[in-house]
Amino acid sequence: MSTIDLNAEYDASNRYAHATHAYRATKGWFSCDSLCQRNKARMEDARIVLDDIRAEGYNRMSDAKRVAGLFSEVGVGEVKDSFWEYFQAGKRFAKRQSMWDAMFMGMRSMSRDESFVEYALKMLIQVLINFSMGLVVAFVVFVFGLWSIVKSYQPDPLTALMFFLSAACAGFAFVTTYLLLMYGAAAGGVYGMAKLAETNMRIEQGRRQQHRPVQGGGRYAYGQQRPHYQ
Repeated sequence: MSTIDLNAEYDASNRYAHATHAYRATKGWFSCDSLCQRNKARMEDARIVLDDIRAEGYNRMSDAKRVAGLFSEVGVGEVKDSFWEYFQAGKRFAKRQSMWDAMFMGMRSMSRDESFVEYALKMLIQVLINFSMGLVVAFVVFVFGLWSIVKSYQPDPLTALMFFLSAACAGFAFVTTYLLLMYGAAAGGVYGMAKLAETNMRIEQGRRQQHRPVQGGGRYAYGQQRPHYQ
């Protein structure tokens, strides 16, 4: 890995950026004169040089990874870092989307005179949907990028297949467990709130029955039964 010439890649990247800027500065909306054509040719030459340097650096990096091995600490660590990066990106998407949903759903609830309980239930369902979408998409993107990481270590086909399936199954198990815990926590919270509301309703009904006035005035007016003489 120490043989990779980072300075050469940096210089080639700068030359390509300058050539691209010069080409775009001389290019018209629907035309390209002789100066524009020369700048375009310079830009394409600089891009070819940059691609060659990057391909050489990738090959050297791949050779170094092949020496380390796919199941080494380096290989496993790279896959773990990739998974956590996509996982956190999915969570950030879900949080950001939930913030917008909370704002717009709150505005609609105020216009429709909905109760806070209805708003809270709708918001809870929307948060679960956002997290499900974000984490599932993050897992799919991770699986697509996983094969590139595996291929960069140049393993034999059997080792590559075993590692790919193991990493994909581990990621799927973690995402599924995370979502099931979220669903369980949400269902438990809703059930607890429902039981609490039911208990409060029963207590309130009991109090109303005790203090409910009955027909016939006097000292027997509040639920006390009139004595019965035979």
